[in-house]
Amino acid sequence: MTSTDQQLPGSAAIEAAALRSDRFRFEREADWQRLDAIVTRMEKGQLRRLSDEDVQALPVLYRTVASSLSVAREISLDAATLAYLEALVQRAWFVVYGPRSSLGSWLRGFLGGGWSAAVRAMWVDVLIALAVMVAGAVAGWLLVAGDPDWYSAVVPSGLADARVPGASREVLMRSLDGAQGSTGLSAFAAYLFSNNAQVSILAFALGFAFGVPTLMLLVQNTAGLGAMLWLYHGQGLMLDFAAWLSVHGTTELFAILLAGASGLHVGRSMALPGDRSVLQAAAEAGRRSAQVMTGVVLMLVVAALLEGFARQLVHDMAGRFVIGGFMLVAWLAYFLALGRNSEGGSQ
Repeated sequence: MTSTDQQLPGSAAIEAAALRSDRFRFEREADWQRLDAIVTRMEKGQLRRLSDEDVQALPVLYRTVASSLSVAREISLDAATLAYLEALVQRAWFVVYGPRSSLGSWLRGFLGGGWSAAVRAMWVDVLIALAVMVAGAVAGWLLVAGDPDWYSAVVPSGLADARVPGASREVLMRSLDGAQGSTGLSAFAAYLFSNNAQVSILAFALGFAFGVPTLMLLVQNTAGLGAMLWLYHGQGLMLDFAAWLSVHGTTELFAILLAGASGLHVGRSMALPGDRSVLQAAAEAGRRSAQVMTGVVLMLVVAALLEGFARQLVHDMAGRFVIGGFMLVAWLAYFLALGRNSEGGSQ
């Protein structure tokens, strides 16, 4: 047998594969081209130029081309056809199942009422978290008032610094005067954002344990606040400390409150699912809480900027109260007024 005769079976197989590929393309290529044209126009923002027939045919064409890709893989068609079909199916998937709005439109909907409506939808959890935070501050005050040794247990050493029981009025006053100036304030703001974000995310994440650890975390964090209030009150600097804290605290504590309420909302939904399954209740609460947590991150960014800059650069008590009061009123107005008709707030 000659070498030419030995190559005939291989040549025949190649020709058969090519014929099969050509037949496969010929039978289905019209659908591919039509889907490609529709997707291309939609990617270019030319939806209005599509006919009603094309719009109605889009999901059917997508499934048809996806089926063609599956068959093409099974029968091992040529690489060029496979690559074309894979790219077309991927592009069509984003058109059929992908997000229907741009980032800008989503942001407008989120800030224009979606976030505030989601917060109002968990108002019970917000009130519970608020009560727990107030109770934590009161408990911290009473603990250190009864025994100052508790101070080091409820106030982290990094936060306490020179602000410890026995510190003189002058030392405590210097901690409030913002004397560090603008040097390093951006780094300080970044550090504070990171720290507060960790507390807020942890308060939310712990909600999946039926909310109990979330409540404990809120008590722990506000107990330190109560202890510091007691410390400054003892030196007659209660108002000075409140002004110092209000600049960023009305935003930061509000953010932590919402994070705790989000975690509690998930935990309460799991513990009391009603006529829903536990998984369904957790999923619904989780979606709403995730929306609130997105806004919490934004609030923490604002709080870090206020803490790293405004609080350090504004020294007088009245100015600090004005900034803190304005932020509190602005947040309350936003959460109470916007998004009354938003779907994000439906229970």
